[in-house]
This record gives sequence, structure tokens and C-alpha cells, in this order.
Amino acid sequence: MTVVAEIGTSHGGSLAKAKALIDAAADAGADAVKLQWVYADEILHPDTGFVALPGGKTRLYDRFKELEVAPEFFAACRDYAHQKHVSFICSPFGLRSLQELLLLAPDAVKVASPELNHIPMLRALAAYRAEQRAKGAAPVPVIVSSGVSTLADIETALAILGTDGVTLLHCITSYPAPEREYNLRLVQTLRAVFGVPCGVSDHSLDAVLVPSLAAAMGATMLEKHITLSRATDGLDDPVALEPAQFAHLCYCVRQCEGVLHRYGNDDGSKNIIAQLAADEQYDAALVTAALGDGVKRLAESERANYGRTNRSLHFMRAMQKGATISAGDIGVLRTEKVLTPGISPLYLEAVTGAVLIRDVTAGEGVQWTALVTKV
Repeated sequence: MTVVAEIGTSHGGSLAKAKALIDAAADAGADAVKLQWVYADEILHPDTGFVALPGGKTRLYDRFKELEVAPEFFAACRDYAHQKHVSFICSPFGLRSLQELLLLAPDAVKVASPELNHIPMLRALAAYRAEQRAKGAAPVPVIVSSGVSTLADIETALAILGTDGVTLLHCITSYPAPEREYNLRLVQTLRAVFGVPCGVSDHSLDAVLVPSLAAAMGATMLEKHITLSRATDGLDDPVALEPAQFAHLCYCVRQCEGVLHRYGNDDGSKNIIAQLAADEQYDAALVTAALGDGVKRLAESERANYGRTNRSLHFMRAMQKGATISAGDIGVLRTEKVLTPGISPLYLEAVTGAVLIRDVTAGEGVQWTALVTKV
């Protein structure tokens, strides 16, 4: 199993801290580190609302704006990761960050759960991979998270990206994600349905249960947030593991791999499950709940996020009735806090060139009732 230490934006824009996090990940036994290439304008509208952070209530757009760094920052992180003998993975959040990331030749591109339906970005990534194939090169590997999604959403994304060199991660888009909702039998379901290697992106607080059960279910990849301290002010620090905890995660995963190798996949899986159920830290009911039934559905803790955390079309500026919509008037954004979700990014081309039949406000989600599409 490939263990990915999700640094995300925990570096806070400090290259020294980013290197310290890469050191911590490598020393803990991670195989790869992952960062997030943030441009606030690619993620959300300035009027999306506020988020409660350790330093107080902060406008979410401003918080993302603070996390913007130059491409040279990521180049330095890539080089340092390679010096530490770990792979460099990064998540883009739009066309600009994707294009700049691809220039760095990352070891893999990660499509985060909210961007699973960022259709323009997926198409651009697919086009780049097609160009690589045409030149006789292997396409850049792609990792796709599937939190806050349906089977149809995943099918649409993979129809665009293809399945060659793609790993699919089961995920719950909730921070933290309850262990008992993880439904880890989905690793086997998703692998069977889509024919790609499957793993888990784990947002639970525990270092052992979900990673060990993921290994038991045959996951090929495990992603988990890492931080130097949960007390710091990174967006994901409260649900991340500190270095000692991350090292324990890696130890447990390798132990599980040893059990699977010794007893075979079926008996080894049963052995891991039985040991967890007998552990005084857990119990059989929790282990059974975390395994779930393998049926893909929105988890209870993420259901309210559907349509808000993932992408939809939004007006970037206020416009008046009778105006014709141009490409720059529409953003493919996360709705997040206070705005109204719009229609799917699948319809971006249909909306471009349409005429408004009422006034719209900046940040408002695009709805069919506000426009007449071009003939």
C-alpha cells in the first residue's frame, strides 16, 4: 500500500515549514507527500462566507488567498521530496493551477473530492495525458478522491479521464469523518465497478482503525493529513496526525501488509478484522460499522455538503436582465457557506452565450430559470 502524507496547506506558505513536514512524513515512513496548489479565485467566490478558525472568524476567501504561493515554492517542495526519497503529489483546483503543476512534472496529480465534477479541469488533464501518450510517454498518474459523490459522478469523471494510470480513493468529505460511517467495503465495490486500483482518503481522527481496515479490504493507497501540531492554524490541522501518530499509522499499515502476505488476502483480512474487534480501544460493533455494507451512498456526515462542497456554476459579477453571458462571467466554484449552489459544470458551454431574463447578483449560483440559452 502506498501511504500518502497529505500536507495540503499546513505549511502556511513557509518553505521551511513545508520542508519540516516533508521530513516528518519521510521519517514516519510515508511513500509520498501531497500538497495543494491554491489560487483562491479558482476555488470560491469572495462572498462565500466565513469559517471559524483558532484565530477567530475569518472570511474563507481571504484564508485561501493567504495560502497562495509562487510556482517556485512547489518546485522546491518537489525537489526536496525527491531528496528525501518520497514522491511528490499535488492537487490543482482549476485550469491555472493545473497548467502550472503539469510544468513541474509531478509524480502524480490528485483530483480532490470537490473537484471530481470540475469538468473543464478534468478535460484539460485528460487532454494533457492524451498528448503524453501521442509522444510515446506514459501519462502522468492520476489519483481521484470520491468524497461527497455518487456512482454517477465517479462514472462521469472516469469517462473523461480514462482509467489508465488512475487510482480511485474512497473518501468521506467531513472534517473529521466518523469512523463508523466509513463503509470500507466500498474499496472492493469501487474496484469491481470501475476496474481501477482503489484506496482510501481518511479524514477520521484515529491513526489505526480506518487505515488497518482499508488494508484488510485490499486498498492500494492510504492518504491521511499530517501536521507538525494539531494546535496550529492550518485549515486541516485539527483533523491531521502529528508526526508520532503518523509513524504509528505507517507501522500498523505495514503490519497489516505482513499479515496479508503471511495468510493470504482472505484469511489475512479476517485476521486483521478479528484483531481490531478484540482490541480494547475498539469493539466488534465499531469495526462492523466501519466496514459497512459496500453500497455507495453519501455518508450521513457529508450529505449536507453535496452540491456545496463540490463544484457548480456561479455568476462572478452582478449582471442585469438582457445581458449576454460571456465565458468570464461564470466560475466553476465550490459554493461552501452562504451562497446558493448552481447547475452542474457539465453545462458551462450551454450557459456561455445565453441571455439573462432577470438581474443576477455576484456569487449567485447559475439557474436555468435565470436565462434563455442560445439556439
